[in-house]
Amino acid sequence: MIRNEDEIKKMAKAGKVVAEIHEKIRSAIKPGVTTLELDKVSRDVLEKRGATSNFLGYHGFPATICTSPNSMIVHGIPGSYVLKEGDLISVDCGAIVDGYHGDAAFSVGVGNVSKSVSRLIEVTEKSLFAGIDKLVAGNHLHEVGRAIQDVAEAAGYSVVKEYVGHAIGTRMHEEPQVPNYWPGHPGPRLKVGHVFAIEPMVNEKGAETVVLDDGWSVVTKDGSLSAHFEHTIAITDAGPTVLTTL
Repeated sequence: MIRNEDEIKKMAKAGKVVAEIHEKIRSAIKPGVTTLELDKVSRDVLEKRGATSNFLGYHGFPATICTSPNSMIVHGIPGSYVLKEGDLISVDCGAIVDGYHGDAAFSVGVGNVSKSVSRLIEVTEKSLFAGIDKLVAGNHLHEVGRAIQDVAEAAGYSVVKEYVGHAIGTRMHEEPQVPNYWPGHPGPRLKVGHVFAIEPMVNEKGAETVVLDDGWSVVTKDGSLSAHFEHTIAITDAGPTVLTTL
């Protein structure tokens, strides 16, 4: 769906709330902190800004953020897990302001981390921005996934295929989906006013995934590390504009 300038401004308001949640959670991440405490940080920002969580209650999800440590890819439920020195933690969250959604994720190391953790985080974020660079009117949507895949695989990593990005607006997940890989065809042509949440999930080894018994948490089948980055981006006359920043 094409969003007008006023709608994009509303989405930017939601995006700034998401960016503030990220900033506060990044500051809170350290050894000894539980993932449930990180969810409390998110709830406090949402309340302060008069925003609503688009995660809480979504198909029954019980928290305002997803916290996915180490081999967990996405959809981890905040709880009693205690962050440890050297962990990799991915945090995904969103917000609704005036009926419009923002959605973004980041991965970060806890304390001092190994070179392998740092490299995976760096490459995954680089793949996100490679995809964002393709969000230009006139391009085809699946050029985004090709760019993401090229960066990840050039580094020796694999891209998760079961979970993808999406259009976003008055609902968190709208059509079309945005694969983080080249699906074999170019997809629809991009236009000014399109808004997408681009979110590569990159695994250190194999791309295969498993859903745990809680029905939400997704982990790598081989137990290798995974990282996840996401932004909400509007296509404008000036090119891609990231909405989930302060």
